[in-house]
Amino acid sequence: LFAVFKTVCYVEHEQLTATSEVVSTGEIMVFVGQDFVITVRHGRHGSLGPLREGLETDPAQLAKGPSAVLHAIADHVVDDFLGVIEAFQADIDHVETEVFAEHGARVDPGRIYQLKRELLELRRAVVPLGRPLEELATRPARVIEPEIQAYFRDVADHLLRATEQIAAFDELLNSILQAHLARVTVAQNEDMRKITAWAAIIAVPTMVCGVYGMNFDHMPELRWRYGYALVIGVIAVACVALHRGFRRNGWL
Repeated sequence: LFAVFKTVCYVEHEQLTATSEVVSTGEIMVFVGQDFVITVRHGRHGSLGPLREGLETDPAQLAKGPSAVLHAIADHVVDDFLGVIEAFQADIDHVETEVFAEHGARVDPGRIYQLKRELLELRRAVVPLGRPLEELATRPARVIEPEIQAYFRDVADHLLRATEQIAAFDELLNSILQAHLARVTVAQNEDMRKITAWAAIIAVPTMVCGVYGMNFDHMPELRWRYGYALVIGVIAVACVALHRGFRRNGWL
């Protein structure tokens, strides 16, 4: 029997960026015969040294043959999946907290897209293992002891839980992205309202000064001693009234 397991490893990082690597993948190939097990590992992680030491300390389990070793490898790989998923959730929770914070509209959307890309890489490692584990748990094979097949069912259940968690993460990231875009839109609308309000306030002195800048001889209060003070007062009162009105309506 020849089996290939995709291995995953969580890449530690101080801060998530649009280019941060979150998940690193590798591969373990396993050749199983009647009285031997050969493994070939690709990647810097997924070491089976601790697993071998654990099996050697459990002669009863090791006596069940190569299929017990295959089960131990599958269980080890799936347990790593669950560990990476748990660490992945911490990154998602951090991004979610920042998006819904007071200044969430300033969050770089590239970080959310990066999480989705890394989640896709994790999905490619986890999901394809479902069918082989199901066959190992149900289909008779010469090198798989019937007693060990029950153990593969347990591993398949753990893998199903990992698959469901990944699907939930994908939906959550979609929701976070939509919420972020909605907050950006709201922030832009608020900025436009502020700009519009200030433009309306500035339009009052612009209009008055424009009228009195036409230099006609016969204009209201043109030769009056207090005309300048009156015009400035009218401008100030109008601007203050507009400012208070906009503040009352939440535009400023």
